Amino acid sequence: MSFNVSERYNCVIIELKGNVMGGPDAVNLNEKLHELIDQGKKNVVVNLSKVKFMNSSGLGMLIGGLTTLRKAGGDLRIANASDKIESLLMVTKLITVFKHFRSVDEAVASFENN
Repeated sequence: MSFNVSERYNCVIIELKGNVMGGPDAVNLNEKLHELIDQGKKNVVVNLSKVKFMNSSGLGMLIGGLTTLRKAGGDLRIANASDKIESLLMVTKLITVFKHFRSVDEAVASFENN
C-alpha cells in the first residue's frame, strides 16, 4: 500500500492505493497522522477509490487513525469505498462508526457543516 497526502480547504486528504493490510503501512500512516495533528490539521478524509483489497488489519489501521484523530479533537472520514469495502464495513458494523461519503468533495464539505 502507498498513500498520497494533499490538502483541500480545511481538510487533509489521504489517498490510499493498493492493498490495505496493516503491518508496516499502519505504522507509516500513524506517523503521518501524528505529524498532521502536530501541525494542527485534524480533519482527515481517507480516499479509498484506488484500494484493491482491504483485510481486517487494514480496517484496524483505519480504526486506529479514527481514534487518534478523535482524541486530538478531529475526525477521520471515508470517501469512495468500493462495494466490497462497504460490505466489509457493514458486516463488521463499522459502517456505524465511520462517517462515509460517495465522494471526496462530499466528505470535505461535511466538515464545514460541523
